[in-house]
Amino acid sequence: MAQNDQSSGSEEQVDLAIIGGGPTGLLSALLASRLGLSVKIIDAKPGPLEVGRADALNARTQQYLEVVGILNELLPLGIKCNTSSTFSEGDFKSRQSHWWTSLQHCFHPNFLMVGQSVVEKVLRDHLDIPVHYQERVTNISETECGVTLNTDRGRKVLSKYAIAADGARSTVRQALNINFAGTKPEMVWAVLDTFIDTDFPVCSEIITFQLRGQSRISWIPRERGMARFYVLLDGEITQRKAEDSIREHMAPHRVDFVKTEWFSTFDVKERIASTFVSKQGDGRIILAGDAAHVHSVNGGQGLNTGIADAFALSWRVVAAVKNAGLTHGAATKLIRSYDTERRAVAQEVIDVAAALVRDTVHTAKQYVSTIEKNAGYITGMGVSYDGIGSEIIAESERGIWKAGKRCPDIWVTPIGSNEATRLYSITSYGKYLILFLGAQDIQKLFGNICTYFILRPSDAAQTETNGHDNGSNKQPGIFLSDVVTSEDNFVVVWPKRVISAQPRLGSGRSVKHDARNG
Repeated sequence: MAQNDQSSGSEEQVDLAIIGGGPTGLLSALLASRLGLSVKIIDAKPGPLEVGRADALNARTQQYLEVVGILNELLPLGIKCNTSSTFSEGDFKSRQSHWWTSLQHCFHPNFLMVGQSVVEKVLRDHLDIPVHYQERVTNISETECGVTLNTDRGRKVLSKYAIAADGARSTVRQALNINFAGTKPEMVWAVLDTFIDTDFPVCSEIITFQLRGQSRISWIPRERGMARFYVLLDGEITQRKAEDSIREHMAPHRVDFVKTEWFSTFDVKERIASTFVSKQGDGRIILAGDAAHVHSVNGGQGLNTGIADAFALSWRVVAAVKNAGLTHGAATKLIRSYDTERRAVAQEVIDVAAALVRDTVHTAKQYVSTIEKNAGYITGMGVSYDGIGSEIIAESERGIWKAGKRCPDIWVTPIGSNEATRLYSITSYGKYLILFLGAQDIQKLFGNICTYFILRPSDAAQTETNGHDNGSNKQPGIFLSDVVTSEDNFVVVWPKRVISAQPRLGSGRSVKHDARNG
């Protein structure tokens, strides 16, 4: 839903103000509003994004969007791609996909190539609140109790929290005097979203072209038969110069540019905010997306990292606003944990993208080797929060469940059914997911508070005999899975990350195991 106000001049009170209507801001708004917060979205842009910007959703992002309930709308609009190729001297030199195909407990082992404008439209279509375009924040301040912002349309918004997702040139970050330090390699790239006519063997692969020992061009397959090219150029950057370089790298094959939908240039910046939360972690204004971190486009990390920010942040804000049992100090600690976790991840993303962009002036073999070494971040599945000192993680590990790592997308079979389903397909965002793993006697202790029981397959007959299924209907919340070992445990997940993995009561173990994943 979009809206352009001609005049405002009003004072409004909401739970959450969001500055920026890109994917980070839109997803934050959607998640927060679904969980019961009132939300106001303000965006300085003239209107919705129509072309350009990001072009790929990695495996972790697809998991997030499946939980949100919009992935099925995006899948038919994009192209699945999990193979990287290198082309040089008129022939393919290598093809590799093992860093995707080797992923464990992952149902989407690929990039989904789809434009940012498509992702934003799907998010907007699910929102039942407007995006106020062509409206700029002119002043923002906060107290211990809330945030006040004013806009150039005379609007005054009072909110409990504010999320600044207003891009790399964030006016909110600048107003808060938050340092945005980093490096700026002397590299300028051209990017084209274009339709081509060619005798090159077109395939759904990311192709790196090597010429004279350097890897300055990448071809990304896109939706609607479009091609995206990233071109590293020296000197003056023009569309004609970029096209000539592409032709040279694709030789001896012919390529004609039929229609270019978007052409842009960008210089590489690698910067991270000194804090993602105002008042050095104690405030109510929170940075997310490009407002908090920027880096090279290499590795396709920008949109994915912003969506992960929104996914990690929204439940925290909701908990801080709605949970009357939280003290002010507890709410502050919860929000501060977002800064601890996501700033550590952002720095790793910056480092990965920096290594990749610097390898473009080396051979394709070296470039691919760097991808392989950093596949955890490129696929998203290796991103974790363990070992970074998060305020809400206690290090622990039990089997496949480890503190700080993502919740495995395991296959489970409902009692009374022969049809398996995936854990991620039956859960929703923003609620504790409590899994009881092991023998069925733990049901008697916790049957009224847990979400799911996941039992050993050998327990199926006994469960049905005890009347849980009665031979007629599937028993809600009781599943079987081969991942369950002989040890009985319970696991708490919030959201999509393990918070607590403990031995069942009566096991004789007294050590507490806390875990978290997201």
